[in-house]
Amino acid sequence: MTQSLLAKQAYELIQADSSWLPALSNVAALLWESMDNVSWVGFYLKQNGTSTSMPSSPAPELVLGPFQGKIACTRIAWGKGVCGTSAATNTTQLVSDVHAFPGHIACDSASNSEVVIPLHTASGSVIAVLDIDSTSLSRFSVQDAAMLEDVVATIEKLIDWTAFEPQID
Repeated sequence: MTQSLLAKQAYELIQADSSWLPALSNVAALLWESMDNVSWVGFYLKQNGTSTSMPSSPAPELVLGPFQGKIACTRIAWGKGVCGTSAATNTTQLVSDVHAFPGHIACDSASNSEVVIPLHTASGSVIAVLDIDSTSLSRFSVQDAAMLEDVVATIEKLIDWTAFEPQID
């Protein structure tokens, strides 16, 4: 499989600085500038429950990371909405009509379709999700999802997560 142009551009950006914050910030900007008819592009990062020392600690949650677009939800419960479902099931979510998605979280009421792709650490665990929204119904195709999975695979190979602390203390 050949690497998509966006994946090649993401590669070049991350090669310049593979720290997670600038890498995800620049990839969000790249996708925002490169994709037509999108209303929001960004990342939500995994954080574990409120206390790692308590065995009854709640499930992880997704916390807003680098993005481009309107003001966004800051926290999404693991397994809830399109982003939380993608993270919990470790699957790409391609939703042509978010209003028909059970439990959809409407951060922007104008959003009508969405694609979400999980990102993984080197060990294979979900560390974040890439979330892209559009005001158009059925904006994202299977080909779009595959291209974005290619971008995510590039991020996963290059990003340096060592400075990322996925715990809330």
